[in-house]
Amino acid sequence: MKIEIYRLYRFNFFVNMMDGAFFGLALGFASFLTIVPLFVSTMTDSAVLIGLIPAIHTVGWQLPQLFTVERVSKLRRYKPMVLLMTIHERVPFLGLAIVAALLPVVGSKVALILTFVMLVWQGMGGGFTATAWQSMIGKIVPAEWMGTFFGSQGASASLLMSGSAVLAGIMLERLDSPVDFASLFFLASLAMVISYVFLALTREPDAPAAAQDMHTSQWWNSLVTILRKDVNFRWFLIVRMLAQFGVMAFSFYTVYAVRTLNMSESTAGLMMGVYTLGQIITNPLMGWIGDRWNHRAVFKIGALCAVLSTLLATMASSLSWFYIVFILAGIANVAIWTIAMTLTLQFGSEAERPAYIGLSNTLVAPSTIIAPILGGWLADSLGFKSTFMLSALCGLATAVILHLTLRDPRLLGEEQASTVGTD
Repeated sequence: MKIEIYRLYRFNFFVNMMDGAFFGLALGFASFLTIVPLFVSTMTDSAVLIGLIPAIHTVGWQLPQLFTVERVSKLRRYKPMVLLMTIHERVPFLGLAIVAALLPVVGSKVALILTFVMLVWQGMGGGFTATAWQSMIGKIVPAEWMGTFFGSQGASASLLMSGSAVLAGIMLERLDSPVDFASLFFLASLAMVISYVFLALTREPDAPAAAQDMHTSQWWNSLVTILRKDVNFRWFLIVRMLAQFGVMAFSFYTVYAVRTLNMSESTAGLMMGVYTLGQIITNPLMGWIGDRWNHRAVFKIGALCAVLSTLLATMASSLSWFYIVFILAGIANVAIWTIAMTLTLQFGSEAERPAYIGLSNTLVAPSTIIAPILGGWLADSLGFKSTFMLSALCGLATAVILHLTLRDPRLLGEEQASTVGTD
């Protein structure tokens, strides 16, 4: 099977790059950091609700993963499950387009409820897809190229996302409401269809199921055993939980700049373009450096960039500061997503991979939902700068733990194997 994986790698690399690219194109038209918050802000002034938008997307991705682990572990091929479940993370964008178009008819309250229904559906659809998708990628991508793959896929997504984000800002400024948001969400749904076609072209070799047939209670006990025995993995979970608080300020940047520095809608789109442009450059670079050096160290650099981003946002006296703020936020986001995903796939054996994937995402989900609620409450009560300062402190704590405690799982595994061989 390994020979087949290497033979198919170039083809699988291309089609999955295109899948990521058009997925990114969709998210530029319907960004959870800029476009959707701006849409929701036309219906409510609540900072808590606005702050929940990116969190719903992230929590929806994280929370369900552990509950699909048992099923995924028994699969010989992951692709059929991926193609079935990912429909639920794509169709809601068409739903958002319909909600936006009907906003004048149904009113703000009903449209707000329907918008969050679509956001929850989209997020959970991603979560029920995630374990199978990550397991499929872990199977079809050689381990020594994993960081480079995720980085390159992230860059391709960011490349098209930056273009569609700028176009989205222009459309918001030139089109009347609700045609503007309805058009953007419809374009996002079309891009999702193209992305799905490329994903469906993935060639996955057949293989024996990773997990032995065991009772459900035995399966859950095996997850507890992983948590009890793998100390390094427990530190990884703590790092990922803290990191959610370290980046919680990011979801408030656009609204803060609009309210305090009078940022226009077109400038908001441009800022999103700058944010994604930074990721275009840093995604493959950070993945490549991690593959050849140390993913833990790259994660630490991302955490420090999150700290700098929030501190600069706190001190910003003009919109020009926010170009640097969003660039640093983009680098931090690469660490939180690309590098963390790569690290997750390096824990445990191949048979244990779905379990580590599920644990590393579902157990982090509570902090992902609590962080923006706390950030929104602080913003409503004490102002946005209080949210930014707490976020900076949590980002610094993340970097400290990464430096002092966490070991790179790949390097640790190599050291342990070397020790066993010497003995």
